[in-house]
Amino acid sequence: MEKHLGLKNLLVLLVLLLSISISESSSQANILSRIRNLLNYPNVLSNWNNDTDFCNTEPSSSVTVICYEGNITQLHIIGSLGASQLHNFSIDSFVTTLVELPSLKVLRLVSLGLYGPLPSKISRLSSLEILDLSSNFFHSNIPREISSLTSLQSLILDGNKFTGRLPNGLGSLVVLAVLSVKNNSLEGRLPDMLGSLHSLRVLSLSRNNFTGDVPDLSGVKNLQVLDLEDNALGPKFPQVSSKIQSIVLRNNKFTAGIPEKVQSYHQLEHMDISSNRFMGPFPPSLLSLPSITYLNVAGNKLTGMLFEDNQCNAGLDFVDLSTNLLSGRLPSCLLTGPKHRIVRYSNNCLATGDRTQHPFSFCRNEALAVGILPHHHKHIPGSKLVLALIICGSIIGGVVLVCGTIIVVRKFLAKIATPRKTTRSIVENAASTYTSKLFTDAKYVTRTMKLGSLSLPSYRTFSSEELKIATNNFDAATFIGNSSDDQMYRGQLKDGSYITIRCLQTKRKNSSQNFMHHIELMSKLRHNHLVSTLGHCFECYLDDSSVSRIFLIFEYVSNGTLRSWISDKHANGRLTWTQRIAAAVGVARGMQFLHTGNIPGVFSNNIKITDILLDQNFVAKICSYNLLILDENVKELKSIRANYEEKLVVYDFGVILLEIITGKQINTKNEVRIIQNQLQESIMSNAMSRKDVVDPAMRTSCSDESLKTMIEICCRCLEQYTEDMPSIEDVIWNLQFAAQVEDSWRKDASSSDASPISHLYNLSRNSNSNNNSKSMSV
Repeated sequence: MEKHLGLKNLLVLLVLLLSISISESSSQANILSRIRNLLNYPNVLSNWNNDTDFCNTEPSSSVTVICYEGNITQLHIIGSLGASQLHNFSIDSFVTTLVELPSLKVLRLVSLGLYGPLPSKISRLSSLEILDLSSNFFHSNIPREISSLTSLQSLILDGNKFTGRLPNGLGSLVVLAVLSVKNNSLEGRLPDMLGSLHSLRVLSLSRNNFTGDVPDLSGVKNLQVLDLEDNALGPKFPQVSSKIQSIVLRNNKFTAGIPEKVQSYHQLEHMDISSNRFMGPFPPSLLSLPSITYLNVAGNKLTGMLFEDNQCNAGLDFVDLSTNLLSGRLPSCLLTGPKHRIVRYSNNCLATGDRTQHPFSFCRNEALAVGILPHHHKHIPGSKLVLALIICGSIIGGVVLVCGTIIVVRKFLAKIATPRKTTRSIVENAASTYTSKLFTDAKYVTRTMKLGSLSLPSYRTFSSEELKIATNNFDAATFIGNSSDDQMYRGQLKDGSYITIRCLQTKRKNSSQNFMHHIELMSKLRHNHLVSTLGHCFECYLDDSSVSRIFLIFEYVSNGTLRSWISDKHANGRLTWTQRIAAAVGVARGMQFLHTGNIPGVFSNNIKITDILLDQNFVAKICSYNLLILDENVKELKSIRANYEEKLVVYDFGVILLEIITGKQINTKNEVRIIQNQLQESIMSNAMSRKDVVDPAMRTSCSDESLKTMIEICCRCLEQYTEDMPSIEDVIWNLQFAAQVEDSWRKDASSSDASPISHLYNLSRNSNSNNNSKSMSV
């Protein structure tokens, strides 16, 4: 009897479950039928009827229904391309019906003519992983409630009429891999939250009205596709990770240069930055990126020379270099590639021998004035033009006069105050080991202190006509190099002296007074071991007298870098040990002046051996001291100044000294540490061991005591803890002692030679006398 009751109960349970399943299936079938009705019976759903078993229908390219355990989890309805807007359609009723399918994970409703603002109740589909509503007629804002769909992996809203901004709440979609809102009317700045979508692989925002800089996306490590075409974004090139495969920035307002990092994007296949105003040099290495197949940089202001032997990736199928300011010769690899490769290069200044190219002078002049256009294209009456020029000239002349007065007063005060103050500073900071010995030689101290004197022309304002004459109208033969911010030219003045001209384009609308604080600082940077600024020239817009370009004029240093005379194989040989000590003293004095001089806001930051130039008498001069001239960098300048520590100067110098001693090029911190350890060990060893670590060319031409002193101060500069590092004054005195003992050693070896340290002083004095100018004391 009990067995019969158990069997009966089991049958009842099965019938009940079956009826529930049939009821649920019937309910879901009813929902799909209502969806068909609300969509006005589209052709793609013509096969649906009351007898359709939706969970077992064959999927097609237009309609797919997928179920799991009797529940609909995927719904794909793809209408015909270009479907018109639905009539008598209620988006609210439609979404209300959709949310009755709570198990939906994939919802694709494409080209169905859906119309209206997307209701916030779409967020009730909490299991959604893919939402694709592209090619419809949705309008108004994207509802912020969509950010509550925390399982969403793909959000595709292309080809609608959405307006407003991207919701900030999208940053909470931590698993979002695809965000595509192409071809809408979205606007405003892109939210910073995009940089926090760490799972993002595709970001497609093209054909909208977005403005401003692209947020930093370098932390989105898996980003592969960045499509920002047809917006108003810029001016800076987007920051992305090295895994990027496709970058499309076409038709925006980017004006900065192409950053060097782009050359390390080894997975980059597709790059289109055309129809912008990108400036600065075009990196030919983009042609040879290992994965590149499509490269379009047309319609920009990219400069630089191409050469026949530039390399190309064999898989490169499309290249468009047209309408830039490129010169030189077209790389032969572009002409000898596969037949299907498309190469365009018209409207440059390339030596191709056809009429599609401008003359070289066109690119030269355009490169100089890149991005410089009047703010307003309107006619200015003659009287207003003259008035504008008078005002601009008066402002510049007045400010320069004030600056000149300040410089003269400071020079006078420096002559009175410097000797006593300098001597006191040296006594307080001298190395304890050598202080007494150094001060026994008063003649030596006097000579070394005189190295701070300098004779250069007085700082002045140059005219643009004067600069054109000096460079033969900025002829290509005078072009030295360029970067994303400036162009460099060598010029010769009427008195025969050579100058270096740096041309900076301003990025904001400012009067000359906005720059005069920095110009005044530049005018004070006069030191025998700095490449000094000789003057400036402002170019102004005629309509409002704001500055369009700044020309900075520097002394020309002709003898190459310190590295080229130490660790490179220079055609004329290498520096002697005495010359190396002299160069080290000069570099240290230049760093000391930049960091501890009475010039506010000037500092020495990350100076490398390639930033040290030698003049014709081998006097070392620092050519890079990071003074920011454009006003938009003022805050950055103050911030860096506030956070900068003197010990970083000492460390930078230690790295330079390491290369001076060993003759080896040093490019990484690991190399610094290895060689420093070798030098440290040699200090405790004998003279023979120390000779093994020095540059082989110096092993028989320097005294052991001088070498040991140099090694000791070098190792102290590179100490791990800043409290163990010497002061910059301590460094200078140790170097001077090394020069002194080397001088004594050489005198003992041969009394016929003049003192090397005297030679050091004479070189400096001769270098000063070669400048046909008044003396200006620092």
